[in-house]
Amino acid sequence: MTPDGLQRLEEELKHLKTVERPNIIKAISEAREHGDLSENAEYHAARERQSFCEGRIEELEDITSRAEVIEITAFKGDEAVKFGAYVTVVDEDTDEEVTYQVVGPYEADINKGRISTTSPIGHALIGKAVGDSVEVSTPRGSKMYEIMTVDYR
Repeated sequence: MTPDGLQRLEEELKHLKTVERPNIIKAISEAREHGDLSENAEYHAARERQSFCEGRIEELEDITSRAEVIEITAFKGDEAVKFGAYVTVVDEDTDEEVTYQVVGPYEADINKGRISTTSPIGHALIGKAVGDSVEVSTPRGSKMYEIMTVDYR
């Protein structure tokens, strides 16, 4: 995991513990005051939110306690794509250029340009270098990408 990825997960964990958990406890308490719990939709909704929140807290505590942080700046100057690299690729069919950061599965967010090492494109990029073409299997068929730049910021 990257240092930034670990920080984001720790911030989410802190938010869940210090903001969400107390809000849920308050909501449960208020719903209890409305009487019969068997027919109280607010109570059941708050308990459901509590269950989700506690499950996510448990998951985040497990992930952060086992996280192996890799300092990606140590790879600076390396030409091959490794974990943490920012990779600019060009779709060979459309000439569309996109930059991704190759990260672990818990950090991946395609909307923010972070792809997992286990995703089809992330897996295809690992070990390749500038100028290499990679074939990626997608639901719409195979796509070819050429690696334009590899950077370890």
